[in-house]
Amino acid sequence: MTNAPELAVTGSTGQLGALVARLLAQAGSQQRLLVRDAARAPELEDAVPFVTTYAEPERTKTALAGAKTLFMVSAAEAEDRLQQHYAFVDAAAAAGVQHIVYTSFFGAAPDSTFTLGRDHFATEERIKASGMDYTFLRDNFYLDFLPLLAGEDGVIRGPAGDGVMAAVARSDIARSAVTVLRDPSLHVGRTYDLTGPEDISLARAAELLTAGTGRAITFHNETLAEAYGSRASYGAPPWQVDAWVSTYTAIAAGELAGPTSAVHELTGREPLSLAQFLAEAHTL
Repeated sequence: MTNAPELAVTGSTGQLGALVARLLAQAGSQQRLLVRDAARAPELEDAVPFVTTYAEPERTKTALAGAKTLFMVSAAEAEDRLQQHYAFVDAAAAAGVQHIVYTSFFGAAPDSTFTLGRDHFATEERIKASGMDYTFLRDNFYLDFLPLLAGEDGVIRGPAGDGVMAAVARSDIARSAVTVLRDPSLHVGRTYDLTGPEDISLARAAELLTAGTGRAITFHNETLAEAYGSRASYGAPPWQVDAWVSTYTAIAAGELAGPTSAVHELTGREPLSLAQFLAEAHTL
């Protein structure tokens, strides 16, 4: 469609993509929303839904025809996620997309302790090889997810040891992404490590969650055997259990540590701490 917006956004029916799409609309940006189901696309001013999935190259090429900039949220966790990413990146390049902004993972590398970090690195490499301009947003662990880690008994269980992470709020990632998408030419070839303002351990996170939610939360440092055993009852496939457990072992290995200035650099605002995030969440 020659009259379709030149900015394309994926993931607008999910949490991060929805935030980005809404902020773009508030800023007056026209956008095309790539969704599985047009009926589920958010109703935003100057936003046009296009139906496709990452695993459908021909539909993707049609949906992206005429688009210049693409915001690619990483696909839902799946055994074939990397293959989906490859298919989508190749289709975007074939459609003539000029610049892709991809949500990657902090410290993505071929040997990341966090198993899915390896897939993010491989996706980055596919994007680099595509010929498109690119910007990578390497997100640390989400602050938003921390309150969900505790079980019904209020215990966070995992083999994280005394390791720390610079967890970041999803809203800070969204605002950073919008800055890039509004003027992508300023960010060609850049990789931004998006973090919160501080390193925290899961033991410290449990203290802050207790103070911020009123729910008594503690951290139990599992052994690897305990970690796999406590997750066996979910009946998840081995690759997924490995991903769950390696979230914690990556923290223990120090691979999620190290606050950066990237959020402030992109947005002009300091990123939220866990205490601030919880305070904001309880005032909404």
